[in-house]
Amino acid sequence: MNRFHIVAKLIKEEVILFLIVTGIFLFLASAGIYYFENAAQPEVFASVFHSGWWAIVTLTTVGYGDVYPITMGGKMFTFFILMLGVGIVTIPAGLVASALTKAREMEEEALLEDEKNKPTDKKALE
Repeated sequence: MNRFHIVAKLIKEEVILFLIVTGIFLFLASAGIYYFENAAQPEVFASVFHSGWWAIVTLTTVGYGDVYPITMGGKMFTFFILMLGVGIVTIPAGLVASALTKAREMEEEALLEDEKNKPTDKKALE
């Protein structure tokens, strides 16, 4: 459990920055799809806020299929958002994996240091 505490300390700033950037991407995706699809589907993309559901589902690459673009501009915009979504899903995985590796290295270094500082049996017998 200590390793996860170390990981949380190591990636805290990166995760906060990632969440801020993801929030900005969500807003831009919502506004973009609203711009392209509101005229064609006003009941589905009624506002930027209503378009947020599409943005979340698309950026996380879930793609339920309940809301989807029908205009050429909306489809092209969706393609680029899907490419960004792949990065949004993989970036946290990379951050956590590298932090876990670093935490393991730190624990191993601490164990080696403890073994070096531990008195040997020969010194204890003298």
